[in-house]
Amino acid sequence: MLALAPFFFVTALLYAAVGFGGGSTYSALLLLGGADYRAVPVLSLACNILVVAVGSWRFARSGHVDWRRIRPLLALSVPLAWLGGRLAVAEPVFVGLLALSLFAAGLLMLWPPRRHRDGAPRLASRWLQAAASGALGFLAGIVGIGGGIFLAPLLYLLRWGTPRAIAGTSAVFILANSISGLAGQLAKDHAAAGEVLAAHWPLFPAVLAGGLTGATLGSSRLDPKYIRILTALLILYVAVRLGIRFYGETMGAAA
Repeated sequence: MLALAPFFFVTALLYAAVGFGGGSTYSALLLLGGADYRAVPVLSLACNILVVAVGSWRFARSGHVDWRRIRPLLALSVPLAWLGGRLAVAEPVFVGLLALSLFAAGLLMLWPPRRHRDGAPRLASRWLQAAASGALGFLAGIVGIGGGIFLAPLLYLLRWGTPRAIAGTSAVFILANSISGLAGQLAKDHAAAGEVLAAHWPLFPAVLAGGLTGATLGSSRLDPKYIRILTALLILYVAVRLGIRFYGETMGAAA
């Protein structure tokens, strides 16, 4: 897996530059690299935590995280991320869910919702917010993503706040659900998960370095729009590769 380290570095750099963790692409890279699909969420969630931990701290320290408003988003998503991590799914289901998640994420990054000029928040009940974020948390635990890449467009549609407030909320959401999802994965078989993490240790300094570099670039004069487009194209390419693999496996099983 040492050969994957440069790809993980680039993925972390691109995602961190636009405020995300990169879990979905880590999962896809691991699958395409021949990793056992059962080990993929453990590695992806661990990498996610490293990338977004610093970003979450920076946003919170700068006052862009409203903990009172974020609690409804975490109320169901955190326990459901743990439950999703505990859930054992067949490989075709895992690959299919991941491919669909990547494709949707790539489209959302290419065509993000526009912020309304008036900035007035839409009225959405806490139960609706909790239900939507809970579904994202459950998906996060199963396939090894943080869910923030889907939460951010939802917050824009709800006119949650400024772009920085949305980015800060998404970063905290990713961090909380990645920790919960990883805890669920470890609960299934902590000994095996520990061996997986130890065997793939070169990936962790790669994503940490990439995340720090990306956060620095994203906060400088470099236009994040172009980074976002490049990241979206990368996501869509990987999604298509996984989709082809999923189609081949399902057709092969049917035959």
